[in-house]
Amino acid sequence: MDKRYLFDREKKRKIVEKVYFKTALEFLYSNNIFSKFFLFFFTKVSFLSKFYGFINSKKTSKFKIKPFIKHFDIDEREFEKNMKDFKSFNDFFIRKLKKDARKIDLDENTLTFPSDGRFLAFSKVSDIDNFSIKNHKFNLNEFLQDEQLTKKYSDGAMLLCRLAPDDYHRFHFPIDCIPTEAKLINGYLYSVNPIALRKNIKILSENKRMITTLKTKKFSDVLYIEIGATNVGTINQTFFPNTEYRKGEEKGYFSLGASSIVLLFKKNQIKFDKDLLNMSRENIETKAKFGTSFAKKI
Repeated sequence: MDKRYLFDREKKRKIVEKVYFKTALEFLYSNNIFSKFFLFFFTKVSFLSKFYGFINSKKTSKFKIKPFIKHFDIDEREFEKNMKDFKSFNDFFIRKLKKDARKIDLDENTLTFPSDGRFLAFSKVSDIDNFSIKNHKFNLNEFLQDEQLTKKYSDGAMLLCRLAPDDYHRFHFPIDCIPTEAKLINGYLYSVNPIALRKNIKILSENKRMITTLKTKKFSDVLYIEIGATNVGTINQTFFPNTEYRKGEEKGYFSLGASSIVLLFKKNQIKFDKDLLNMSRENIETKAKFGTSFAKKI
């Protein structure tokens, strides 16, 4: 199988990504008659995701935690809880970090990553079509399901974040803001791994998602969209609408599985950091942690 590379921003070098269930993903999205049959059940039958979540919320699932940490080399020192205090694998999955585990860039002209994850930056929304290896086009109106929002952001910039199963799965505000209430758009639970997205970028418009508008002083209105994916039945919002939040404060968390976040900006509002943009042009995701810079005000 081909290796997939990431640019590790902290280490300042390319690394090989460890993909959870890589063989299964490549089979499910191989587009043959057998894979289509199994893909239907894994993505469109919600019972399977709920059952997977149920068994991983049981006390007996705790045995999976230590091997998982070892395989992905996760730093236990960052955890708010002690290892012995996790009640299940899902409890570990939605873990909180110590307050000093991440340093937040507090420059008011800087936007920070909303979560730990793997990131791609597109100066124009239409540039995302270059990420897909087939003739599937990303349709912003299908994604937002709102014609007025589509007009406002069609010429703007886009940040795509993929949270892998080994990532910290809480997400945060990228700038000081007042968020509106999150709007739910129901959908399926396709994988958001590049193995799947490069086959069909329209997955982003077919999956379950929630849209929040962030009212900001510096960057106009920013759209913040959480996307559920394989085995993620719930996007948990922990913020209170129409309340002022500071950059880095928690917005919510994803339950067990893989997931994604999209940030949309109006035209001529931001300039992406050079390293992130250069890697994105090569279709290489940048691995980074929440709280660090990804763009500045133009």
